[in-house]
Parts: sequence; structure tokens; C-alpha cells
Amino acid sequence: MSTLPLPDPIVTYFEAEHNPEALTHCFTPQAVVKDDGHTHTGIANIKAWMASASVKYNATTVPFAIERDDAYHVVRAKVSGNFAGSPVNLNYRFRLERGLIASLEISV
Repeated sequence: MSTLPLPDPIVTYFEAEHNPEALTHCFTPQAVVKDDGHTHTGIANIKAWMASASVKYNATTVPFAIERDDAYHVVRAKVSGNFAGSPVNLNYRFRLERGLIASLEISV
């Protein structure tokens, strides 16, 4: 996937791109994901969002940069798939808590 030095839960997140069940191993139970104007709270809702997005967009995500911003890990990734404007570079802003993802905000 990537040779970037990503924290383990972030690696698991990107590897789970087409396997929403794997998300249970990288998010806290009350985690929040914000993407495309929607907020998804809790593992069940996050898994449903990922499953829907996987089928709808069939996207491939390749992380290419990471930086720290206070308590956040900001990953830049190239995303290609079945959507207008593909490919696009997106920002994934992760906040980790006790070795799991507590929040994620995806933006352009």
C-alpha cells in the first residue's frame, strides 16, 4: 500500500478500504467521521458509510504524505474511482485516542 510511516490504526483504516468489517479494529466505539457534508458516529454507522462508499465509488486510495498538526495526523492521499473529478487528492485528518481513531475528517 504505502511506505509512509503511518500509525497502526491509520494503516488499518486505509487497508480496510473495501473491507468495512476491518474498521472495528481501528476506531473507538464513539468515533466520528465527517465526509462529504455528512457525519457518521459510532462503529456501526462508520461501517455502513464505508460499505456504501466502497460499492458506489469503487475507490482506490494511495496515501503519499503525512504531517502532524497539534493532536492530529493529517494524511494526503490520491483517490481514484467512479466519481466526477477522479483522481483527486484528499486530506484525512485523524485524531487518535488510546491507539484507535477517535475522529476523522475528510476534505479536499
